[in-house]
Parts: sequence; C-alpha cells; structure tokens
Amino acid sequence: MDAVVTGRHIKVSQRFKDLVDQKADRITNIAPDTSRVQIVVSAEGNPSQADTAKKVEITIYAGRDVVRAEASSTDEFSALDLAMDKLTLRLRRTRDRRKNHRQGYKNAPVPDFAANLRLEKEVEEEENEQQAPDTEDALNADLDAGQSIEVQVGDTPVVIRRKLHVAEPMTIDDALYQMELIGHDFFLFVNSATGRPSVVYRRHGWSYGVFEIDTAENLKKEHDKARKAAKK
Repeated sequence: MDAVVTGRHIKVSQRFKDLVDQKADRITNIAPDTSRVQIVVSAEGNPSQADTAKKVEITIYAGRDVVRAEASSTDEFSALDLAMDKLTLRLRRTRDRRKNHRQGYKNAPVPDFAANLRLEKEVEEEENEQQAPDTEDALNADLDAGQSIEVQVGDTPVVIRRKLHVAEPMTIDDALYQMELIGHDFFLFVNSATGRPSVVYRRHGWSYGVFEIDTAENLKKEHDKARKAAKK
C-alpha cells in the first residue's frame, strides 16, 4: 500500500510521516484491499482560528471505492487522530452495511462516474476550470464531461460554479452506500428504476430521505401511457 503525504502551505515533518505509517495498519485491517492512502495537511493562517489551525484530509483507494475523511485541530497530530477515527468509523459502517443489506451482491462493481463526485474537493483547481466573461452565456453554455466553470455575477461577490458529471443509473441502495463512503449528507444520482435525477440525504441516525425530480409534462406522458396500457 502506498501512502502519500503532502503539505498545503505547510512543511510536513518526518515525525508526522512516521506516525502515518504506524496508523496505516488501522486502515488495512478494515479494508485490506486498500492500495493507496493520500493525506493532505493544510494550515489556517488566521490566528483567531487557532483551535482549528491545522487540517488533515485522508483519502483512501480501496478497490474501486474511494473513501474520505477530514478533521481540524490545534496541531496536525491531533487532527490526524480525529480524521483517522472518522475514517475507520466510516469504513466499519460501510463494511457492516454491505454485509447486512447487500446479500448476494456485496462485491458488485460501483459505477465509475461516482469517483467524480467523491473527489469534488480534489478537483477544485482543475485545469479545465475557467472564468467566463459573460454571466448569462456562461450559465447556459454546454459543458464537456468533467468540465467546470466559475461565473461572477456582475459586480457582486456572488460566484456560481457549474460542473458536468456523467452519471450511469444506480439503485437507491447503491446511492446510500456511496454517500456513506464519502461521508456527505447527500448524494446526487440517476435512479435506475425511474430514470430520474434524484438525491438521497441523511435525516437522523440510519434514517434517510430521497428526492426525485421530474417535470409535469413527463409525468403526464407516463400517466397517459399507463392508462392506454390498462385499456388493452
């Protein structure tokens, strides 16, 4: 397993790297198929935020899954401990969920498109990101897969970021699984049962909700089609 440690606006000490190597066993014990661990340490320059001055972000690549966790603290060592606790808890929850809710297909492949959403923070500075001079044109322009643009609204401080994700349909159960992996409170996907853009979101505990989006015109077409089929 490869462990890559980098610093963002901070120099990472050898002591910290050695500590990462020591803690790597916690990850492989839960997710033995982990092939790569990426850890980014960053520093907050504002002295008023001393309690969260150092942030540690951990991303692991286990098979086709990508799992993330992050935490902030007064120093990088305690931030690493907090982030590692979050990560191992997330790994255990997803492992248990696969055992309990994915019987018979717990090793089913995960659609590749989900990686784009899981790594949203890592692609904030993509090379294809560009500033568009005209707000209206930029907001309506066609985007290529993975392309993103940022548009400033007039002379205001408001900035709108657009990005195109290519999505393959998945079930609600798969969407919940992906949401658990990345630790977000929501996950956008295309429902394979309905073909509609949908969002799963966390309510409380193990309770979840699902939003589906459709137009009145499409719903009317479906209802008309169902009525015609019932008359036959």
